[in-house]
Amino acid sequence: MEQYLEEYTDDVKKRAKQIVLETAQIIQSQAKALAPVDDGSLRDSITLRIENGGLGAVIHVGAFYAIYVNYGTGIYAEGPGGSRAKKIPWTYWSPKLNRWVTTSGMRAQEFWEPAVEIGQRHFIREMGRF
Repeated sequence: MEQYLEEYTDDVKKRAKQIVLETAQIIQSQAKALAPVDDGSLRDSITLRIENGGLGAVIHVGAFYAIYVNYGTGIYAEGPGGSRAKKIPWTYWSPKLNRWVTTSGMRAQEFWEPAVEIGQRHFIREMGRF
């Protein structure tokens, strides 16, 4: 009986690690697929790290501007910082356009929450199977 319990525990732990890895990979790939692409920096900044011996994972979005893309800016800001967002037009120099640009903000282009929701559904479904 003791040997059976050890084997069962090992099997459960192995499957849990597999589900964690699958879930993290799904979230990472979905976030990359949903992230708007200008020069690819945002998409390329989405990385995955496995922790806690395989029982945990961290998906990191390294682009400093990711929160602005995901939640919007100015009058379009949603979520974190939305109530403190700049609500009037402002002007900035765009090196890409090589000119001054006036804007009231940018609409949210959500990529994070939808990716997490897809991963969460996978995790719950797979964990419920054993």
